[in-house]
Amino acid sequence: MTVVCESSAGWLVDELSLFRKWYQHSTSCQDADHKKNQYGIRGDLFLILRPHIPKQSTPVSLPTVCPETNPTATNQKKKRKRSCAFNQGELDAMDYHKKITDFILEGTQPLIQEGFKKLFLQALSVNDNHSQTEPGLCNNPCQLAELCNMAKSMPLLNFGEHTVLVLESGLYLPQETNVLSCITENKSECPKVIHFIGEKYIIPPKSAFLMSDVSCMEPLLQYKKYNIIVMDPPWENKSVKRSKRYNSLSPNEIQQLPVPALAAPDCLVITWVTNKQKHLRFVKEDLYPQWSVRTLGEWHWVKITRSGEFVFPLDSNHKKPYEVLVLGRFQGTVNSAGRESGISLPPIPERKLIVSVPCKLHSHKPPLSDARRIGEINLFYTKNSISTGKRADIRQVQKDHHNVGRCH
Repeated sequence: MTVVCESSAGWLVDELSLFRKWYQHSTSCQDADHKKNQYGIRGDLFLILRPHIPKQSTPVSLPTVCPETNPTATNQKKKRKRSCAFNQGELDAMDYHKKITDFILEGTQPLIQEGFKKLFLQALSVNDNHSQTEPGLCNNPCQLAELCNMAKSMPLLNFGEHTVLVLESGLYLPQETNVLSCITENKSECPKVIHFIGEKYIIPPKSAFLMSDVSCMEPLLQYKKYNIIVMDPPWENKSVKRSKRYNSLSPNEIQQLPVPALAAPDCLVITWVTNKQKHLRFVKEDLYPQWSVRTLGEWHWVKITRSGEFVFPLDSNHKKPYEVLVLGRFQGTVNSAGRESGISLPPIPERKLIVSVPCKLHSHKPPLSDARRIGEINLFYTKNSISTGKRADIRQVQKDHHNVGRCH
């Protein structure tokens, strides 16, 4: 991400500028396709001027009377059994929130103030009343989920014969091309446009991706190892299950992801975690130890509006304006191949804040490749709408309402 300003607590970053930097033309882009087309992400996807829930309308949770603590409640007319005010998971979440509230408040406010000085953030005016505050959706969603479903009906390649598809300018991929079974790579300094089954996709410079279900990751395993791995698992969630927005992965399925086989020696592993404490405990106490990853710290992504307010009130019982990243270092074996003795690794801070205006696209996370240059390779798992619930993360970019995407 492009850093607007920084402090000892963290960074205020401009994700939109980073996307524009990725897709701008470099001096080496001389082909005809780039001379006639200019691509960039829609700025309105980051135009969030007001909080999703105003402070005055924050719901207040009133405790429910428990028969154990109020004997008179048993004399009332019996209705459906109700639980007490908060379950254990909610109590754990509140305890965690209390521990980090001061750090988030004290760390975020100086960054926001500096953001106003640099004109990255601006106070609301009376003319901003028409601004859309809820997350927006693209009118013409891309069909990457359907492509991943298509892979289910395609024969798998021989695992010993995996090849890398190197993109050329204006490359048209026929429908029968099995792009979901091979690494696709753009080695050039320019973004590349590919056309596949009626859709147009832009691949950023110096990038590669595997578009597939996580059950077919052999091409990635044979491609190379990674110095940093970033994951956004589709965590199990009751509300998501009811909405059928996407399928989730159980803790056991997440543990089966071949992260140790993908990790280079001393690889930095970063996992996005929901605000459920059982997921946070699972990552730190079960997942990372099984993968031979040593936990280094917890960072927080704090989401704000263009006017410098939290997108949700900090103490809202509905949603929090922050998400958690758990950072760890892959240990592997003591004598792992490729490990260079005597080289000291840069220290990873135990706590940091990444403050930004979020994208309106559902479950979109800020890319971390330029955040203080902590790494160079991103491997994302996302939970966008898909029947399998498992696919590579896609960053949507649009030009004249044409959807294009990117994967690392």
